[in-house]
Amino acid sequence: MKGILLLAAGVVAGFVVAHQVSKTPEGKKFFDDVDSKAKEFGSAVVDGYKAREAELRAAVAEAEDVIADLKRSR
Repeated sequence: MKGILLLAAGVVAGFVVAHQVSKTPEGKKFFDDVDSKAKEFGSAVVDGYKAREAELRAAVAEAEDVIADLKRSR
């Protein structure tokens, strides 16, 4: 229980410090940079997910074609 309380206090303190830092020009620039990098990372994850999904859909379609060909050749 003490650990959870310390974690919560740390999170609150972090938000307070971040809010104060974001009021300065350097802090705003820092957080804008972090935000743009996080968005780039998110976009890369989405792109990778979509590419992998397309690969898997193609593999499933190919497997279905092979199964259909096997059923017809009987």
